[in-house]
Amino acid sequence: MTTPPPPAAAFGPPPSMQPQRRTRRTAVVCALALVLALLAAAGWWLLGDRDDAPLAGRPRVTDAAAGISYGIPEGWKQPEEQGKLINAFTSTIGKTDKDTKTGATVLAGRAGTIPEAELKQRAERSARSNATFFFPDGRSTIDESHPTTVSGRPAHTVTLKIDDGDGGTAHLRLTVMTLSDARSAFLLGVTQPNGPAEREEIATILASAKAA
Repeated sequence: MTTPPPPAAAFGPPPSMQPQRRTRRTAVVCALALVLALLAAAGWWLLGDRDDAPLAGRPRVTDAAAGISYGIPEGWKQPEEQGKLINAFTSTIGKTDKDTKTGATVLAGRAGTIPEAELKQRAERSARSNATFFFPDGRSTIDESHPTTVSGRPAHTVTLKIDDGDGGTAHLRLTVMTLSDARSAFLLGVTQPNGPAEREEIATILASAKAA
């Protein structure tokens, strides 16, 4: 009997790095705030985008480690304190509201080699894996899954609706993009609560992605 190959690895933090069980909404907001406080010390900087792409004219993060750039909407910020992100991620932007304990973040990272035929499977698997990391007691369902392109290269976008396990709803959107035959990257957005404005902002940031 031929042994089937193991499933393709997901992108993002491994399950062993999940937050300890506590008040779920507080844990997720703290996780988002922590991401904003920790940024890879090298490999990104801000540039202006002057074409007609999404977020044209806004500053951009150029993430040399991941090989992509993406726009920064008004009200979003890069972390004020520099440090190190966990190895799964290479750059981040976000916004938080300490009064309402809500937050949103976008993270970028490297994804290795992905054949075009595997983009959908890898993107969906990775979206669910990241949903489990940020919301370990929640349940996610796929809201959207479709092919797209980034800088003319094949990509795939997945959107999850997440029951956070504490009576709230969150939103996760992931785009996995092939940069070359040997290199890929991903851009991940997470927000809570899951309102239309937050969904639109995350979608716009991911749509602004370009190969760097």
